[in-house]
Formats: sequence, structure tokens, C-alpha cells
Amino acid sequence: MVAHRTEVDWDAAADTFDDEPDHGLRDPGVRAAWAARLRTWLPDRPADVLDLGCGTGSLSLLASEQGHRVTGVDRSPAMVDRARAKLAGRDAVVLPGDAEAPPVGEQRFDVVLVRHLLRALPDPTRVLRHWRDLLRPGGRLVLVEGVWGTLGPAGIPADLLTGLLAPLARQVRLDPLSGDEALWGKTVHDERYAVVAVV
Repeated sequence: MVAHRTEVDWDAAADTFDDEPDHGLRDPGVRAAWAARLRTWLPDRPADVLDLGCGTGSLSLLASEQGHRVTGVDRSPAMVDRARAKLAGRDAVVLPGDAEAPPVGEQRFDVVLVRHLLRALPDPTRVLRHWRDLLRPGGRLVLVEGVWGTLGPAGIPADLLTGLLAPLARQVRLDPLSGDEALWGKTVHDERYAVVAVV
């Protein structure tokens, strides 16, 4: 069962969003850990990456620094402003829009990158199909998700997400992330993971 978070005012949250170590990636160790993970998830060659729910653009910036062309999408104008500032001067664009139906027209991508977003969407199966259709042949979905909290858990368990992806992809790889303290800047006890699904 997927539990959904209550609605968050992301414009209001934008001012302090980057204060979390894994959001702002300000700590050099946390930043290096995410950069290393991205290298294993993204193609070796320069690729077109669609970062949905990009927030303040931290992962978009890392992907751009690794030579990828990035399109970020976020529905919060305040987040879009911060992401644009981070990505200024790079081969990147940040668009306001809904991750469920990103405003990219007929453009197709090598990677759809999504972090901590799927859990908040009402129909993950439909959204995953749509995101798959945004990929070029051989493209990949890179989904960083988890289940947070114990009293009122929010999120999507890894076994459920891999099951949803099985009919949509020819290869699905699960990378557990909970035990990697460097990614979070602290010890975590909940389920955190990444799934790379090649279509």
C-alpha cells in the first residue's frame, strides 16, 4: 500500500529546503556521495536528463556537472527560482510545471530522474507509464524513493515500486540506500532506495 504525505506548501518550504543535508548538498561529503551515486545511475555519455520535482535543483546541478543536459521541472515557483539560480550558466533549463504531466511537448529524454516524489502522487501506475513514454528507446527511469516514519509512514515500499515497473521495463535494478550515511548526512533507520529501470 502506498501512503501519501499531506500537502506541503513548497513555496513556503523553499527558503529552508536546502538546510537538510541531502537536499542542499552543501556538505562536501554528502555532495560527493550523491555525485558518486548519480554516476552509477546515469549514462556514461552526455545525456538528456529530465529531473521531475527538481526542487532547488541540487541533483540537476550534479547531473549538469557530470556533462548531462538537464531539464528540471517543479510546480513551485519559489523552487524554480532557486533551481534556476543554481543552474545559471549551465546547459540546463528549469520549467514551472507538474511532474505528472511535464511541459516538455514531444521532447524525449535519455533519463527521467525523480527523487522523493512518487510517494505523493495519487496514481503511481499511470504516472510511471507516462514517464516511460517520455524516454527514448533504451532510456531509463531513475527513481529515488522510500518509506519515511513509523507512526504514520509515508512512501512507497521498494517491492511495490519494482513490481509496478516490471511490466514497463526490460531491466529493473534496486539499490538500497538506507545504510549509506554519507547520502543523508546522518544515520537513517527507514527504507530508502533507488530503482533504475531501463526501458
